[in-house]
Amino acid sequence: MAKRDYYEVLGVNKDATKDEIKKAYRKLSKKYHPDINKEEGADAKFKEISEAYEVLSDEQKRQRYDQFGHAGTQDGFGQGFGGQDFSGFGGAGFEDIFSSFFGGQRQRDPNAPRKGDDLQYTMTVTFEEAVFGVKKEISIRKDVTCHTCHGDGAKPGTNKKTCSYCNGAGHVSVEQNTILGRVRTEKVCPQCNGAGEEFEEACPTCHGRGTETKNVKLEVTVPEGVDNDQQIRLAGQGAPGENGGPAGDLFVVFRVKPSDKFTREGDDILFKQSITFAQAALGDEVKVPTLNGYVMLNIPAGTQSGKQFRLKGKGVKNVHGYGHGDLFVNIKVETPTNLTEKQRELLKAFAEEGGESISEQPSNFKDKARRFFKGD
Repeated sequence: MAKRDYYEVLGVNKDATKDEIKKAYRKLSKKYHPDINKEEGADAKFKEISEAYEVLSDEQKRQRYDQFGHAGTQDGFGQGFGGQDFSGFGGAGFEDIFSSFFGGQRQRDPNAPRKGDDLQYTMTVTFEEAVFGVKKEISIRKDVTCHTCHGDGAKPGTNKKTCSYCNGAGHVSVEQNTILGRVRTEKVCPQCNGAGEEFEEACPTCHGRGTETKNVKLEVTVPEGVDNDQQIRLAGQGAPGENGGPAGDLFVVFRVKPSDKFTREGDDILFKQSITFAQAALGDEVKVPTLNGYVMLNIPAGTQSGKQFRLKGKGVKNVHGYGHGDLFVNIKVETPTNLTEKQRELLKAFAEEGGESISEQPSNFKDKARRFFKGD
């Protein structure tokens, strides 16, 4: 498929000035940049626009294009090995080949729209807030578009002027002596950072950055059932974009405080229920806490310490909506202390009835002293 005329691609006349070409490129690149335009064919359109701008924004390339058409932009066209400008070699720019030798780096178009940086915020919530969900307001310090210049970087009422360092080209040529001869490469202008323009007077608020740092308040909806280290994304709440690009995103990472009652394992929760020796031996019905009040749990006779009961669906709601977890009740049989004489005698009788011979041991110093003086 034949290439379209570069002037037609950018929608400018053949006698268009550098500024007109640059303005046309910025407008079209913002419209078709892959980070912004997700329509089919936008990526190819953006590449075509970038290719046209690369040629027409460079005086020498534009002159060759005007004289020879697309053939004048082909790699190595009209240039010998001893030439001053190596525009290509085997389909790749010489600046790419020599970069590995001389520390150069291929620069992306500084005027293209770029998405802002993503940010991260760590939010601490209680166990109950994580289980049931809640809306909370946070304050985050981040860069926002300058309220004075609205991101332009220039003092309101002043104009921008052509960069004095690169004369509006946005890039500068650097010549180096190499083992293959004298090579010229292009670098982004260090003064205007590729914009081709500089301020007559910078914005007094942001000093030319186009952004300012502020404390921003945001409302965050904590999802029901969220767990420790899980995160949510707040689209467009990150750092502002550049050259008309979209803002980044804010990722909120959750830290969940432990419960003083339950232990959480995923969507399941665990609870330790203490019962007496008599309850374990004879059986009983005990009141057990859940996330939504109390329920009665049947303790069968002969229940052993460490026995686990499962209450289905009494756990945490899954954060993705896949039902609820379970509540597991772990039984702990408590050994009685500070027995009365009657309780002690009854336990002895219980042991004898079962054929056990108990050699009772004093439980504390007071008991030992009492039995010593009684001659036990």
